[in-house]
Amino acid sequence: MPEHRTPSWDHTYDVVVIGSGAAGMAAALTARLRGLTVLVAEKTDLYGGSTALSGGAIWVPGNFHLDAAGLGDTVEKARAYLDATVGDRVPAARKDAYLAHGPAMVREFHDRTAVRFAYTPGYSDYYPERLGGFAQGRSVEPEVFDFRKLRPGLRATMRRAGLPTYGLTITSRDFRHLNMAARTWAGKRTSVKLGLRALAALATGRRPLALGEALVARMRYSMDRLGGDLWLSAPLTGLVTEDGKVTGVRLDRAGKEITVRASGGVVLASGGFSHSSRLREKYLPAPTSTAWSSAAEGQTGDALEAAVAAGAATDLMDKVWGAPSVVAPGEKPFFLVADRGIPGMVIVDQSGARYANEAAPYHEFVDAMYAHDRPGASTVPSWLILDATSKARYVFMGLLPGQPFPKKWTASGFVKQAGTVEELAARTGLPADRLRATLDRFNGFARAGRDEDFGRGDSVYDRYYGDPTLPAPNLAPLAKPPFHAVPVHPGDIGTKGGPVTDATARVLREDGSVIEGLYASGNASAAVMGETYPGPGATIGPAMTFSWIAVNAIAKALAGR
Repeated sequence: MPEHRTPSWDHTYDVVVIGSGAAGMAAALTARLRGLTVLVAEKTDLYGGSTALSGGAIWVPGNFHLDAAGLGDTVEKARAYLDATVGDRVPAARKDAYLAHGPAMVREFHDRTAVRFAYTPGYSDYYPERLGGFAQGRSVEPEVFDFRKLRPGLRATMRRAGLPTYGLTITSRDFRHLNMAARTWAGKRTSVKLGLRALAALATGRRPLALGEALVARMRYSMDRLGGDLWLSAPLTGLVTEDGKVTGVRLDRAGKEITVRASGGVVLASGGFSHSSRLREKYLPAPTSTAWSSAAEGQTGDALEAAVAAGAATDLMDKVWGAPSVVAPGEKPFFLVADRGIPGMVIVDQSGARYANEAAPYHEFVDAMYAHDRPGASTVPSWLILDATSKARYVFMGLLPGQPFPKKWTASGFVKQAGTVEELAARTGLPADRLRATLDRFNGFARAGRDEDFGRGDSVYDRYYGDPTLPAPNLAPLAKPPFHAVPVHPGDIGTKGGPVTDATARVLREDGSVIEGLYASGNASAAVMGETYPGPGATIGPAMTFSWIAVNAIAKALAGR
């Protein structure tokens, strides 16, 4: 609630940032590059947020990496694509700000920090066939980083993804081919390359990181060099306002509430509310569960509720960054990305029927799960079914081709296995006749090379994770027993709703007026991507860009005082 007296400050900084993922550290780096003092307050005892658990890619049209790759991207093409995907769900000024400032952010961080990206060739935009879409993709991912460069204390407190990579350091470019290690020469060469990389790391003592871990480590290393404070275990308890202006924050440090003045502004960058059952049940479609979320556990909506208490308007509160997921008993969710593009696999509802293109962009697939959920044909959970041929040929749920499912998965009944379709139907509770008809119909499409029901494989995006040795890379009959089935839930990698912001990331009230001194970026704000997800990295790219924009606005305002 607003303060009615001048607070007594325990600390003062030019910029106070809430959250230590890519959005938060981008704000901190920008502040230091502008000569401002900055504090990053992290709720948990580990920094890195959901970024550390992610692929770490950013989707920023027109950045210099894309120019170097000869893509021929332009602002006009990118604007046409956002208009064709996001549409008018988000004000044009915010989309234009992203397109104008994103490339500058990438360039400055490359030139003045250790944040480095590399183009991921062929990883297409999620809707490449739409106007302005790029089949060759606009995504760039973090360059591999040697973890040893971080000071020991910073290594110990960084959030780690714990990916099942068997000691290998795998980039997204590697994984595309590694997934086909049993099928293509490119896959076999990639396997050898990764093995040699692992051996070299053992021989030299290097500790290479990739994906989101590399991005977080690079940002923390840069922040360590540039200066700036980062407090762990310092949750936000409220905003301090004076005469309608946000002037600071209240934080809990070791059980004691302290006040920190932000002379330039507060940047909310702490993610959404994926791990708040109360807020999920209030805002998100039912059914919903925190157990299905791959977001960092600290994301319980603290920044959202503090902003609302200060008068912020909100939007997109019923939306998530969808991530169809499987959740083994006692384990964290496994996000199905490439797994839904392989041949010899279908996903059915509880009536035994397909209801969507399994290889569709993950965000879209979760939307389809909710859109088709109904009594008697519930999609929550759905069942992913694959045959023995696909299990032997492709990486699935982090398991190498042919690697058996863990005994605890089969013993618990999480993975159902059967020698016939009818037996599998009995074990999953699916109607046997309907499941048999569904597989027969799909198998006919697979043999003919075209999915006439849902167009699986029609898009360049679908085929990115398909098998290039097949005439139809995403299609093959489910014919060879044993058959396997796992339950699929509508998971997420974060919520999309939050405070409404303008083109400079300032938080707005319901009447459109600005809450002076308060900024928001990333999943702590209503997404600039609206209800859709245009490409790989369209979460982290805007998060970093609008943090950069926010702090530049703060620096300009402070310089003018």
